[in-house]
Amino acid sequence: MKDNNPTRHAQYAWNRASQLPPPPKPPKLEFYMPAMPSLTLIHRLEMRWWRYRRRQLFRRHVLPLLAYDDNVLRDIGHCREDILWASQLPLQEDAIQVLEARQQETPHEEK
Repeated sequence: MKDNNPTRHAQYAWNRASQLPPPPKPPKLEFYMPAMPSLTLIHRLEMRWWRYRRRQLFRRHVLPLLAYDDNVLRDIGHCREDILWASQLPLQEDAIQVLEARQQETPHEEK
């Protein structure tokens, strides 16, 4: 998306990064086929793949927001320090979800 308005482009990038929903939990089966892999194992693999994709989306859409001015980042509700902090999180944690939670608990004041 080519856009001259940096605030709208930053908001678009954030929305693109947070679009991927988690995989559904496996259903409870009435009987289990011995040749079938465990649904728990399949769900863990799906969750690992989902976390990997979320981290890729974070790197592709959110990290480039650091090139924008602090005012643009403040307009979409984040600050440079939060994005840098989230980029250093371990891979097991969802950086996009942590940033959204941090945004809701501590709104940044206007300068």
